[in-house]
Amino acid sequence: MELIDQHTKEIMEGCKERARAAGLRFHDETLEYIVTNRDLLDLSPKMMIPTLYDYWVHDVEVLREKGRYELYPSNPYETVINTSPAISYYNDNNPDWLNVMIFYHVLAHIDFFQNNLFFRHTWDYDFCGQALADKRLFARLRSEKGRWVDYIIEFARGIDNLVGYYGELAQLNTSPLVLESKRLNFYFDVFLQRRKRTKISDYLKEIEKYNETVKKFGDQAEEIFFTMVEKEHPEFEALFKKSLEKKVEHRVDLLQFLLNNSAFLNKDENKWMKTIIQVIRKTSLFFQPQIRTKIMNEGWASYWHETLFLQDDRIQGHEVDFARVNAGVTSMPRVGLNPYALGMRLFYYIQELADKGKIDYLFERLLDAEKREKYDKHTGEGRSFIFKIRENFCDFMFINRFVDQDFMNRHKLFVAGRRLDQTRMVWQYYVKSRKLKDYREMLLDSLYHPPHITVDLEKAGGNGILYLVHHFEGKPLVKEFITNTMLGIEYLWGRTVQLETSEIVPSAKKAQNTLASLFPQPREEIVEEEEIKWERVLYTMENRKLTRKVIEG
Repeated sequence: MELIDQHTKEIMEGCKERARAAGLRFHDETLEYIVTNRDLLDLSPKMMIPTLYDYWVHDVEVLREKGRYELYPSNPYETVINTSPAISYYNDNNPDWLNVMIFYHVLAHIDFFQNNLFFRHTWDYDFCGQALADKRLFARLRSEKGRWVDYIIEFARGIDNLVGYYGELAQLNTSPLVLESKRLNFYFDVFLQRRKRTKISDYLKEIEKYNETVKKFGDQAEEIFFTMVEKEHPEFEALFKKSLEKKVEHRVDLLQFLLNNSAFLNKDENKWMKTIIQVIRKTSLFFQPQIRTKIMNEGWASYWHETLFLQDDRIQGHEVDFARVNAGVTSMPRVGLNPYALGMRLFYYIQELADKGKIDYLFERLLDAEKREKYDKHTGEGRSFIFKIRENFCDFMFINRFVDQDFMNRHKLFVAGRRLDQTRMVWQYYVKSRKLKDYREMLLDSLYHPPHITVDLEKAGGNGILYLVHHFEGKPLVKEFITNTMLGIEYLWGRTVQLETSEIVPSAKKAQNTLASLFPQPREEIVEEEEIKWERVLYTMENRKLTRKVIEG
């Protein structure tokens, strides 16, 4: 692995100037490395962070990737990581015109990393340097504690998907525009919505009443407004004072709870374990936004490499080559999901909507297809609008807000179904649905969504039991992971651990067709499907033995 030569670096600096002129914002300092395929195989298990701590699973991943590469050799065009300065990796055989296209793609990634608010907690330090310090720390601990270091890493990594990512963001992204008055917050957020369950129309009238009071009375508006409130709601002041007595509950994730409350970890001889758990948690938090913005991030980079390279004079003579490479990256598959393709087309679509003023309540109310097609206010705000989307959205918000029936119709999108042709023993794919609801549900199901598990001190009932509650959201936990995960938690907690979750009630029907049981159809394709019934179960891990019992049908 070595830095790119001066000629290629000059190309990169030229791309930076043109990207900034188009509106992209990123730090001046970047590092670009030439890597071999062997380097990529070694870096991939470490999420392309060369200084990440060593762990035996990484070695297993390297061996697996070597075997896969021998069967299916491939060379990625680039890889970029969110460090300070940003680091990117390239093949050593790229021609100059291809490097121009790739550099635009990379710079758009960097712009996304450094401006999207879901990455806010990664901006204040250099993760690559911190990872190097952590790696050296783990090496020192291994020399003292031996294999127990890897046990603690494995136990902590078993639950590192449960970190409080949004809680971390909430502390950093609190808007200064939030109302400072606790009384106003309580009145509009709690009293009207939760206690009075005010209708939306009446709620909006209250907001309008407060705004009118501010216009008339300025600094005295709040006092005068609540004088009117007390006449209409005499109980308000007493409820407000009572709310001030309650302590604000700061939710902690499972790893934080273990760090703070585990008597086992807080023993003097075990405090070195806490250092490892803190590193695992911090590392997980660093990678969380990349998982949650995959479609947006790749779509944004693809949008800009296409937009900027088509305007670049260095494309001359390489139009066909560019078209071939670009199509390979951004083509929309008929079956499956390509985040590059979907994200890029969504950004073009949103830009067009904003240019025509279609992101508007009046447009949303239109039902006539012809009127919707001709609707155009000529606002020209498309480019500035997609920059706002880049700054404030994640994949869930992006899909839920902008994937609509018009977008589906334009790109002829559909949900593909699959069934087994038992005569020829091949899978058949077919158009299952062209409805927006089904397609959006398919996209949302593909997003990262870890289980919501919290600690419930009341249900624990004392005796030092750690009681975990899985807040069921329609998807059960993966059973084969429960035993090992709870075994690790029991070790870190030092006492009995219980997990309350929901599982499907076993069906009384037996498979009548042996072939169908060997090649099960997708759940939605089974004609005579039984209604799914759920039951609440309690797993208990005590002395490294797991038991299960049904607690609610």
